[in-house]
Amino acid sequence: MTLPRDLSGDQLVRLLRRYGYEVTRQTSSHIRLTSTRMGKEHHLTVPDHKELRVGTLNAILADIAIYLEMEKAGLVTELLG
Repeated sequence: MTLPRDLSGDQLVRLLRRYGYEVTRQTSSHIRLTSTRMGKEHHLTVPDHKELRVGTLNAILADIAIYLEMEKAGLVTELLG
């Protein structure tokens, strides 16, 4: 499972909409997302950078996988193809 090295923060925000995440606010170069899909609120902060670092992207996806109660590898496959 390799993560893309050219995914921007804005692109990730658009991809996460299919999982019920919506932009709640933006402060400087950080976008705050909230989802209530699983019956409880989940908040994420995504840096609005041209290219997300692989470690940052990995941490965000791991957090989402825990919230959605699914394997990270399955989430990456669904989300990024």
